[in-house]
Amino acid sequence: MKKIINSPEDVVEEMIEGLTKSYPELVHRVGDSRVVARNYEGKGKVGIVSGGGSGHEPSHAGFVGRGMLAAAVCGDVFTSPTPDQILMAIHEVDKGAGVFLDIKNYTGDVMNFEMARDMARDEGIKVEEVVVDDDIAVENSLYTAGRRGVAGTVLVHKVLGAAAEAGYTLEQIKSLAEKIIPDIKTIGVALSAATTPESGKPGFVLKPDEMEYGVGIHSEPGYRREKLKPSKDIAKELYGKISAEFKLVKGDKVVVLVNGMGATPLMEQYVFANDVNDLLKADRVEIVKSMVGNYMTSIDMAGISLTLFKIEDPKWLEFINAPADTIAWKSF
Repeated sequence: MKKIINSPEDVVEEMIEGLTKSYPELVHRVGDSRVVARNYEGKGKVGIVSGGGSGHEPSHAGFVGRGMLAAAVCGDVFTSPTPDQILMAIHEVDKGAGVFLDIKNYTGDVMNFEMARDMARDEGIKVEEVVVDDDIAVENSLYTAGRRGVAGTVLVHKVLGAAAEAGYTLEQIKSLAEKIIPDIKTIGVALSAATTPESGKPGFVLKPDEMEYGVGIHSEPGYRREKLKPSKDIAKELYGKISAEFKLVKGDKVVVLVNGMGATPLMEQYVFANDVNDLLKADRVEIVKSMVGNYMTSIDMAGISLTLFKIEDPKWLEFINAPADTIAWKSF
């Protein structure tokens, strides 16, 4: 295992220190906790909180800032943060309008975030939540009841963060979240697995000429292994699965997110994005916004995921395009 670290047990602590010291104008660490919070106060606005296991950077701390998350909670690598850490984030971002939890669908995350929610409610803090389950690859994978939450979660951060900045109430944000999540679908492919610092070995092993469709962001199993194919064929597989889920037709409008899994060069991501663009054009589906890059990674996994966000309401696109000032998403 080759990694630029000091010791495996200190990776998360030192990562948080490095992140907050590198962007002190945007974010700060809350005491010695695992909470990264924005400097922007957002007084009178709902605070959006997310988080999960570390190893998915820039998710989630990279999306903390004005117009997106008010705070993110960093668990150990691929491990949910604890309820007390999540409660600390809730305390930090409660500015009088309540707190909304944006949770990826993993059993540990859901359990711990909901425990923190209950503790905060016992203190009189208004807290609501939504569970994101955008991965259409498999049902009931490892660590998950139902579908997993993956890169589409970042689009949920953006829409809800923009809505909060626009003055939406806690109840309005919950209603909005429940409407957009069924219209966000993701599926991915891996060429190699992630190697966690403490294990020192990959989560699974593929042959040099093999790939696996539907692998999760914690190296959970996918739905099929086969010989490595050209980007055009991979794009057809992933787009075909999402298109069938949505039953896309001519004139539909979508936001496209091509997401690198950590070790996939941008060159390859752009090749894949070109192939997806051609498929959408052939189906006369309109791309209203596209993004390419590392948004929800899996440490050093080689692979890519495709997310389509079907725009049913023009307001959703307005929120996607609204100003944001974070480490990993800036728009003005």
